[in-house]
Amino acid sequence: MLFQETLMLLAASMAVDASQALMPTPPMGFNNWARFECALNQTIFTETADAMVSKGLVKAGYDRVNIDDCWPLHERAANGSLQWDPEKFPNGLIWLGQYLKNRNLKFGIYSDAGNLTCGGYPGSLNYEEIDAETFSSWGIDYLKLDGCNVYNQGSLDSEQTYKNIYGHWHQVILNMSRPLIFSESAPAYFSGEANLTDWYLVMDWVPGYGELACHSNDIATFDTPNPWESILTNYGFEILLARYQSPGYFNDPDFLIVDHANLTLDEKKSHFALWASFSAPLIISAYIPDLTDDEIAYLTNEDLIAIDQDALGLQATLVSQDGTWDVLSKSLSNGDRLLTILNRGDEAGSLSVPFERLGYPSQYSGIFVVKDLWTGATSEVSNQITANVPSHGTAVFRVSSRLAAIPTGMIFNTASLNCLTANGSSVRWTKCTGSDTQIWQITSGRSISSLSDLSKCLSRDAKSGTVALEVCQGWHKSQKWDYAITGNVQNQASSDCLTEGQDGVVTLVECLVENNSQVFELPSGSLQR
Repeated sequence: MLFQETLMLLAASMAVDASQALMPTPPMGFNNWARFECALNQTIFTETADAMVSKGLVKAGYDRVNIDDCWPLHERAANGSLQWDPEKFPNGLIWLGQYLKNRNLKFGIYSDAGNLTCGGYPGSLNYEEIDAETFSSWGIDYLKLDGCNVYNQGSLDSEQTYKNIYGHWHQVILNMSRPLIFSESAPAYFSGEANLTDWYLVMDWVPGYGELACHSNDIATFDTPNPWESILTNYGFEILLARYQSPGYFNDPDFLIVDHANLTLDEKKSHFALWASFSAPLIISAYIPDLTDDEIAYLTNEDLIAIDQDALGLQATLVSQDGTWDVLSKSLSNGDRLLTILNRGDEAGSLSVPFERLGYPSQYSGIFVVKDLWTGATSEVSNQITANVPSHGTAVFRVSSRLAAIPTGMIFNTASLNCLTANGSSVRWTKCTGSDTQIWQITSGRSISSLSDLSKCLSRDAKSGTVALEVCQGWHKSQKWDYAITGNVQNQASSDCLTEGQDGVVTLVECLVENNSQVFELPSGSLQR
């Protein structure tokens, strides 16, 4: 079964490679939904386009304007095609597309995989070909396909039904002379369940069908009282999915809600910094003409946009997490390393991160060049980076060194959120505390060692079949591990998979497909496609 799954994921990987020319870096732009929902009209989009130019957003790379739900009439035309609402768009969408093009902006649109959109307008089910042709004729190059109203006998349908519909859309788009960028919302309809199997099965195929996927909850709309909680919720889903991302396919934790009245400026900046660290789509949902100078300043931060648009397309992964501080890192295309520090606490605080936690050797006595990406200040540092971070704030640094970093960070179960923890020569799954015993290095030789003792490697004991830490022997297959896009960590000697057993026991058992006990996130850069 795992072999068949591997073949399917290989095909998906090839499709992602083909998408790189279409969308090698995540999109940047505007969508109306979180700010205006169904209260959309032509004026919102023309004013937005003009403000994106005058406020420097287009120059900074925000080159896209996407219309969300509620734009069409409730009835299709006699030939079956969708029709825009002439009261909302008196000049029409073709005219609007040209208006955007004249301002160096691209045009995207929304539809639904079911028979109705989430707002109750006509969906695209059984109209895929005609809708794709219609969108193309209007000058549209980006389609967000939602997943409401995909039903079978009155209940939400299966993962396989979604796969069939989105797979059909993929084929329709492939046959177009000018393919659409395809944003898939299918995963969002399977997230948040106690059993994550169906969610991950959807995530397994979306990279092969499109360029990005909304994977979980909608971000808070303008009238939601606690938007920070919503941001952290979507952040929490995003950190479970780094293994899927590469240039040509990007995980989408949803919009940047820049002008929400119940967010502090530090929270807004954190939202942006975290999304940039993930190389996530930077799609603003706000009334852009009224954005403040402070908001425009962080949205156009060149250093953070460069992180988001980095050619490697890696998603930052957790180095450590202790309930107050989240530390994330990833490698960048020029060899630099990113360090992102989120303060979840209700008070300002200070945290120091040793360079060993970024994957650099502990015995190195040289100098690291560290750039604070908020202030632009550069300093030379030898041992660690110390950040003073406000409540709900995020510090972001770019680290340069002549040394190559080794992927370093947490190994955690994406269902239980427990961390692999070293204890002498034994290992267990325990609550994440941010200690060195829970931070692991993954070498190019596929060995795994705890930062607390790099002389020992995660091993399968040949006699007992148990998992332990033993003195590293680089040649031995019992100490080599393969990491699949499915989240399986497979021992090369036994072909069994790392498993979270009862009461935190670390076991090796037969590899299963997307089973809660066997899906893990590893440090950024560990995945080998």
